[in-house]
Amino acid sequence: MTRLLTAAALSMIVSLFGTKALIVWLARLRIGQPIRDDGPEGHQTKAGTPTMGGVAIVAGAVVGYIASDVFGGIYTRSGILVMLAIIGGGAVGLMDDWIKVVAARNLGLSKRAKMLGLLVVAVGFAVLLDRYTSVHTTISFTRFDNPGWNLGHVVWTVWAVLLLVGTANAVNLTDGLDGLAAGAAAFAFAAFTFIGFWQFRHEDVYLVSHALDLAVVSAAMIGGIIGFLWWNAAPAQIFMGDTGSLAIGTGLAALALATNTQLLLPIIAGLFVMETVSVIIQVLWFKRFHRRVFKMAPIHHHFELAGWPETTVIVRLWIVSGLCTAVGLGLFYADAIKAGFTA
Repeated sequence: MTRLLTAAALSMIVSLFGTKALIVWLARLRIGQPIRDDGPEGHQTKAGTPTMGGVAIVAGAVVGYIASDVFGGIYTRSGILVMLAIIGGGAVGLMDDWIKVVAARNLGLSKRAKMLGLLVVAVGFAVLLDRYTSVHTTISFTRFDNPGWNLGHVVWTVWAVLLLVGTANAVNLTDGLDGLAAGAAAFAFAAFTFIGFWQFRHEDVYLVSHALDLAVVSAAMIGGIIGFLWWNAAPAQIFMGDTGSLAIGTGLAALALATNTQLLLPIIAGLFVMETVSVIIQVLWFKRFHRRVFKMAPIHHHFELAGWPETTVIVRLWIVSGLCTAVGLGLFYADAIKAGFTA
């Protein structure tokens, strides 16, 4: 427990002060986020707001994770690989953000280049996790044997890559309002902190040998996000950019894979799924019928154009995210009770 608290606290402190330093530095260099021309009209006032705040989130998480070892922790292969996946996703996003601000346009890496970068990170993580840890190559909901369909090494690796890339893009789509993605991500990482710690307490049942270290990684991400959110709350003084959204999405999927809870991830991260599905529906419906289902996708923009104030949209979607996380944890705990063991 001391490691968890240490990781979260130090990560939050580093992120809190690191984000402020980024704001000052980027403002001095006049580096700010370009705003898409086809977005909601009210967003044009946000043009020039510093971006790449995800650097502080990742840096805070790394410092918190490393420093937690002072209190008797042991770095594990699973924890290190998840942290490297987070750094890798953030690095792809950082390249994208940097091109955007240098070119002063809301286009960074090409779709192909960004996807290639994410694939490199995802394939590397999946292969290394499978090869160097005791992760189970099964389709799993709350534990490796539920439902426990064994995919084998190759198919599981493909499944892992799809989950990593899909989750990274889902968080990226959600990052459109001040604090929306960050707040929702904090809920999701809180769930994985609980799951990791619970699996550590019942290692003989879940057979996740590095569960405590995974919980520490998750706690460090919570701290990094909270420190950043202090400055990102509406009206935002800085955006996380793709640096933050891709790091967060990659981290959530990596934790789900490492804790054998892949099928639970879409429930815990229900808001990110909802945002992604709204885009898919909008695109497919428009191609088929040449009409739009939503005023604009992702769905948070639909609510804005329907007349909801931005802060109302954010808080209500945070509530949705919190409820999704609660349902996910409820299902996880219900399975534990059914299996016949408690805290």
